[in-house]
Amino acid sequence: MIRRNPLKLLFYLCLAIVVALVGYKVYLNFFKQDFEALHSEQVERIHQRTPPGSGIRFAVVGNINNSVGIFERRFIPTLNQAGVDFLVSSGNAVSGGGEDKYRALYGTLSHLDIPYLLTFGPHEYENFGSFRFYDHFGPHFYSVRAGNTRLIFLDSTGKTPWRWQIRWLRDLLAHDTSNAHILFIGHPLLQPETPALFDDEDDYLQPPAFREELLQLIREQGIDLVFSANLSLFDEQVVDGTPYITTGGAGGLVLNTEDSFYHYVDVRVSPDGDVSYQMERLEVGQHPVWKRLESLWFFVYSLFYTGYLNFILIVSVFVALTIKLYQIIFIGKDYYPDYDLDPTPWLEKPLRVTMFTNNYLPFIGGVPISIERLRRGLEHLGDSTQIVAPRYRDQPSHEDAVVRVPSLLAMGEKREFRLANIFLARIRKQVRAFRPDVIHLHHPFWLGSLGLFMARQLRIPAIYTYHTRLEHYAHFVPLPGMLFRNLISHALIKRFANRCDGVIVPTYSTEEYLRMIGVTTPTFVQPTGIEYERFQAVKPADVEALRKKLGLSNEKVFISVARLSNEKNIDFMIEAIDRLRQESDVPFRFLMIGDGHQRDRLQKKIDSLELGSHFTLVGAVQPEEMALWYNLGDAFLFASKSETQGMVILEAMSAGLPVVAVRSSGIEDVVRDGLNGYKTPENQARWIEKAQRLLEDDKLRSELSDKARAFAEDYSIEQFARDVRGIYATSLAAREKRNKTSS
Repeated sequence: MIRRNPLKLLFYLCLAIVVALVGYKVYLNFFKQDFEALHSEQVERIHQRTPPGSGIRFAVVGNINNSVGIFERRFIPTLNQAGVDFLVSSGNAVSGGGEDKYRALYGTLSHLDIPYLLTFGPHEYENFGSFRFYDHFGPHFYSVRAGNTRLIFLDSTGKTPWRWQIRWLRDLLAHDTSNAHILFIGHPLLQPETPALFDDEDDYLQPPAFREELLQLIREQGIDLVFSANLSLFDEQVVDGTPYITTGGAGGLVLNTEDSFYHYVDVRVSPDGDVSYQMERLEVGQHPVWKRLESLWFFVYSLFYTGYLNFILIVSVFVALTIKLYQIIFIGKDYYPDYDLDPTPWLEKPLRVTMFTNNYLPFIGGVPISIERLRRGLEHLGDSTQIVAPRYRDQPSHEDAVVRVPSLLAMGEKREFRLANIFLARIRKQVRAFRPDVIHLHHPFWLGSLGLFMARQLRIPAIYTYHTRLEHYAHFVPLPGMLFRNLISHALIKRFANRCDGVIVPTYSTEEYLRMIGVTTPTFVQPTGIEYERFQAVKPADVEALRKKLGLSNEKVFISVARLSNEKNIDFMIEAIDRLRQESDVPFRFLMIGDGHQRDRLQKKIDSLELGSHFTLVGAVQPEEMALWYNLGDAFLFASKSETQGMVILEAMSAGLPVVAVRSSGIEDVVRDGLNGYKTPENQARWIEKAQRLLEDDKLRSELSDKARAFAEDYSIEQFARDVRGIYATSLAAREKRNKTSS
């Protein structure tokens, strides 16, 4: 039984919570039922409950701040049973003016059994909230008649010019016949006797001219009562007979002290206009033993202006970050190989290996040929192999070790690219029946993904061979080229490789690339093997017969092998050969072996340059005949930059062909400049210069030919299979060690 790392599980749980709550906020913004002009509905309900000339009773709260834990759970049940006619928020009903905040407030207020009115305060104004307040509730300043009382609401945020509001208020009071007048404004006009924690001048009504004008108007008109919010406390002051009350204890930040606590104000107005009020304190966090601790808790809780969902979101983010930092800082990592692993037990017994690939013979390409050579090499060593590959029309009628998968979709001019049906249950059943010790993956997607899934299900190592530079295949993908080339391809390879137990790369430069994109899985540099002996067994008579068949006389022959596709850079070589024939008097023929969807276009280009006598598109050649064609040549020319190894280059060297290639990750470690060939930048002049040297200098070509053949001798299929088998054994030993450690 494999034990899971609890920290890792907690980390992913926190991430899931973050995603869920962010999704919830998106839901609030875009999918929740819309609402508008709520104040008009609330005023109608207030008029029904408070007939003209009657007395009224209402509650005033401030700084609700979207509180679910305090306002929704504690205040609303109390207010619903308090016997008041309606509720007034004196400002900061939301914690910010975002759409999600307004929608959350709407949900909270729907639990009230009484109507309500909101004052437009500083938090309602934040984050373009003024527009949302206007749409959802109504104007930023307004007045309402309730019974015999005039309720007046002003905008203290600066959204509405204060001089306009003073004029409007003066005219209103001059003609109003109500018995009582109560004013609501978001910012306090007066500083409390006990200064609020961390307050500054912007917490009070600004500018000073507005404050002075409003105080003067209140004195002149005899306003009965003034309410404000914005400070998390309760403060009461009387100036010239008018009480000024700051109430900010309905759910936001409070310190749970003598001045800052949870409360609301119960206001009564008699039919004659006599105004009285009573502050009602909610005993939250007042247990004598836990008072201090609960005070701290509610301080932290309210600091985030949260209900439970926002609080959980914030805590989850911090927990996830904490776990990640803990893993980075405190968990020791050994970046060196584990030299205590003993692969011997697995080297001494036959292995069962299942390979997953998105293409295989009879499809001709570097990956299928590499897989076939590995299969034959492993079976020669006594191992059993199983290959899971797409089905092709011209495949052999009988294959013992190949599981063919029907295609969902076939692409390409010759339907050579197959999207296999990975959802077939029989495929997984056949793999399980084979009982592999190792699963070897040759592509980081589709059938490769199925193989990785099977490896995890069977709890066996997954080994991935990085064959292909995906970023050079952007033209095949229905996405913006730069997006795929610079982001998606690297991310895909990184994610896939890091989920495997080991990664095989053909060259050290390729290994460096994987490290640069963030691959941390153990990496093994293992070039693909070639059938070296077969290239030495070619008979001169067969070569001469092929020369005659192609109509070659005394020309020097350049060979190249590549699929006729954009990523192989064939246009570069056509243009270079056109220049070379003009700069050299030595007769030569360039034979381009391979087929692909670009063949017709490339042939037209050759014809337009009148290059037919020098450049020939041979087409596809069967793998068993390639040794003969290589031996036909005098040198091998190559311009592809998409190779991870360039297996065709090693094959060419096996036939004694010196190489001229464009520098790339698959070329760098194989071509030794001046030893077995030349590598150049993607510069036609430099490339042509090296090709011309091999064309015209027989002695140099002969020296490089001998060294190329000697270099290729170290890359036999037999040695390749033994080395890969060692990688399997090492991964099996590592897997067993991990299992013992976790059990």
